[in-house]
Amino acid sequence: MISGMLAKKLGMTQVFKEDGRRVPVTVLEAGPCQVQAVKAEGTDGYNAVQLGYDDTKENRIKKPQREYLKAKGLSPKRFVGEIRSEEATELKVGDTVTNNMFQKGDFVDLIATSKGKGFQGVVKRHGFAGGNASHGGGGMERRPGSIGQSSYPSRVFKGMKMPGHMGSDRITVQNVEVVEVNLEDNTVVVKGAVPGANGTYLIIRYAKKKPLAEREQPVEPEPEEEVVEVGAPAEEATQEAAPAQEAKPEEEKKEEAPEEKAAPQGEDKEGSKE
Repeated sequence: MISGMLAKKLGMTQVFKEDGRRVPVTVLEAGPCQVQAVKAEGTDGYNAVQLGYDDTKENRIKKPQREYLKAKGLSPKRFVGEIRSEEATELKVGDTVTNNMFQKGDFVDLIATSKGKGFQGVVKRHGFAGGNASHGGGGMERRPGSIGQSSYPSRVFKGMKMPGHMGSDRITVQNVEVVEVNLEDNTVVVKGAVPGANGTYLIIRYAKKKPLAEREQPVEPEPEEEVVEVGAPAEEATQEAAPAQEAKPEEEKKEEAPEEKAAPQGEDKEGSKE
C-alpha cells in the first residue's frame, strides 16, 4: 500500500461544524491516478510507484515517455510523480489509485509549488522594516541598507537577504487535517490554505509526524438463527419417537397379561386337586 497520491487544487471555501464554528477549507481533486511504473528495491534501489494524473494530448509529452506509454497501453498524463513506500507494493502497471485511502480525521502532508511573485525587494521578500520615513530619510524607506564590511572581509557573505526572485518554491505543509472525503467526485477537503494557485498540481500523502485516524471496520452481518432450522427435525424426531416409547409399555402389558391370567388358572387347578 502506498502512502500518497497526486492531486490538484480547485479552490477555497468554508464549512460549518456541528457547534456552528466556521472553518476555512481547500478543496482538492485527488485522482484517479494511473500507475505508470512500479520500482522495486532489488532493481531500482528503492520501492516506489510512478503515478500519472490528468489526461492530456500525446503531442504535449516527450517522445520517450510517449513511446513507453504506448508499449504499456497507457494514456498520456499531464502530471507525473513518484510516491515512495517502505515495502514492496502490490500495485501493477495500469492499476488505478483513488482517494479512498483517506478518510475524515486523517492528517496529511501537502507538497506543492507556491505562487510566483517575480522580482521583489527586501521589504516584501524578507519582511524588512525599512528606513525612517522622517526628515533625513533620503529615500531609504524600503532599501536594505548596509550588506557587508569594507576592509574585512571585503565581500558579501552567502545567504545575505537581498532583493531577488520571490515565490515558485517547493513547499511542504505538514499536519493538515482532512475535513471531508467524497468518493463520488474524487475530492478531498482539507483545513486551511494550500500553497499554489487554483489548478496547481500537488502531492498529498499521509502525515509523517502524526498517526492515522482509526479505520472504520466493516460491519459483519449477524449470524442467522440456525437453532430453529436445526431444532425442527429434532422435534419431529422426538415426536415420532414418543409414540414408539408409549407403545412399548402397552406391548409389555399385553405380554404380562397372559402370565397374570395363567397364574390364577394354575392356582385353581391346584386348589381343585387339593
